[in-house]
Amino acid sequence: MRTFQNISSKWWIYILLMLGVILSIAPFYWMVISSTLPTGEIFRVPPKLFPGDYLAKNFKSLNESLGILKIFWNSLFIAIVYTFLCTFMSAMAGYAFAKFKFKGKNGIFFIILCSLMIPSQVTLIPLFEMMVSFDWLNTYKAIILPSLASPFAIYLMRQNMKAVPDSIIEASRVDGAGELRIFFLVVLPVVRPALAAVSIFLFMSQWNSLLWPLITLNSKEMYTLPVALSSLIGLARIDYGQLMLGTTLSTIPIMIFFLILQKHFISGILGGSVKE
Repeated sequence: MRTFQNISSKWWIYILLMLGVILSIAPFYWMVISSTLPTGEIFRVPPKLFPGDYLAKNFKSLNESLGILKIFWNSLFIAIVYTFLCTFMSAMAGYAFAKFKFKGKNGIFFIILCSLMIPSQVTLIPLFEMMVSFDWLNTYKAIILPSLASPFAIYLMRQNMKAVPDSIIEASRVDGAGELRIFFLVVLPVVRPALAAVSIFLFMSQWNSLLWPLITLNSKEMYTLPVALSSLIGLARIDYGQLMLGTTLSTIPIMIFFLILQKHFISGILGGSVKE
């Protein structure tokens, strides 16, 4: 009875939450519905709220216009490789900053933090000149390698590594374990939530990246999804059915990746607030 009274007294909170859920889901629902409609029916009034029968034709047109399967593979390959390498490097850097003592450690970490305040647009010209000198334009390397050192990821991993008890690491050293074995078998399992949080952040940032791939990729076969979708917006005519289908396809991997790692995400973000 008391539980029922508590729920009844907070009915307005549940109504607000339901409205928030509906408002959050509505744009995604409209995007999915629009991907099954021809352009002429997308903006009709009243709007169509149920799927149409134009999905196959939109996909065929999108594939003929862009080669969407190859472009989808480009984005998936770049995002996965970048996420794995950057997460691994950030974990190693965070472990070094958190658990080792070496000359200039605080100064180097301060420089890394300061780099967070530098707009990415400032580095575009020197990075582009480097890619030209390395002959890396229009390659996967030009997209993946320049941003492997992520200041935010290093900072987040360092904060979570500080929460790993020093006693565990010292006990492993006493037992004769080397530093690499301690890192892979002792430290990384403890900070799995942080690894998941960093992976989600890095995957989303790379998957949605537009400006840098737009500058370095100059052939349609190498395009990533954001670059390819931006090319669908013409001056005279825009096929919104194709555009909505491409946007829907670009959203699916992010949702899947987040759903797989969501149980670790919040604990990984908050892990740095816990100290031994």
